[in-house]
Amino acid sequence: MSYDDESAAPMVAGRAASLPRVYGDTPSWLGVPVISRAGERPADAIVFGVPWEGTVTWGSFGGCELSPRMIRHAAARYGGYVPEYEVNLFDTLDVADLGDVALPSPHDEEAAMAAVAKTATAVYQSGAIPVALGGDHAFIPEMVMGLAATDPHKRVGVLHLDAHFDNAPVFGDDRYARCCPIHRLAQLDHVAGRNIVHFGIRGPRNSAAQHAAAREMGATVISALSIRRRGIDDALEEALAIATDGADLLYVTVCSDVVDAGFNPGGPADFGGIYPWELFHVLFTAGARGARGMDIVELYPVTPLAERSAHLQAWATIYFLAGASTHPSKRNP
Repeated sequence: MSYDDESAAPMVAGRAASLPRVYGDTPSWLGVPVISRAGERPADAIVFGVPWEGTVTWGSFGGCELSPRMIRHAAARYGGYVPEYEVNLFDTLDVADLGDVALPSPHDEEAAMAAVAKTATAVYQSGAIPVALGGDHAFIPEMVMGLAATDPHKRVGVLHLDAHFDNAPVFGDDRYARCCPIHRLAQLDHVAGRNIVHFGIRGPRNSAAQHAAAREMGATVISALSIRRRGIDDALEEALAIATDGADLLYVTVCSDVVDAGFNPGGPADFGGIYPWELFHVLFTAGARGARGMDIVELYPVTPLAERSAHLQAWATIYFLAGASTHPSKRNP
């Protein structure tokens, strides 16, 4: 019986009501146990929200601070089994939900980013993989800082799935704007520009200056057009090879607009992107290859039909952790 059937509605409502609560009426992601701190209980992966909305770069797209709640409510509909890969992530992964990062005043960007870095570091130090539900895209460097803190001598490669470069030095006078995190990321000692891969770049919201900046930092650009012409598998293998060449750790960051706007009506209006099944395949593969964390960002709940994008992001986290559950380290406990 489909959950879309009217007769199934009481079943769905009953399931949602039975799940652990993160706060209020918000269930935990996929119904996993709720924890108050990393390391409170053994966990292979920890989901947490980053309800951050910084500078709104275009007035009609905002409300990112509401996204973690919406994604969790959407995830209440699903389980951990992915039939096309014949994998149930819960067979080998213990997953917990840490709730949302406690952010200070929305006017204090530095303090907010510091709070994200502190949470990410605690998750990594507990031995778990973090899965961050954004929020806008500002906090990538802080997630990578947390990963690097586990071993300062290891280099981190970054697979950046996005329609945009997000490498502007500043937006107005704001260096923490959502269009700036890759610039800040490239300044970190443990991230080499040649291990940054922009995957899915396209569209007129980019600029020649940003493209030039990507080349200058040594990053690789794999455009949406290149992916379409070559096929997802060929493009993905190149991306993973470059991001991990000489790097010890891989981090994956996902802006929802890497997916074509027709499938992502609650995200930015950027067309010509990859399909949802391609996103899921990329994330499953990255998880299976040992990626050490991910975030997914830029859902605008106040946009009409945004709930569809919450479902997309719930699926995306499932595919990533399903892939992670197939990593060799999980097959040989």
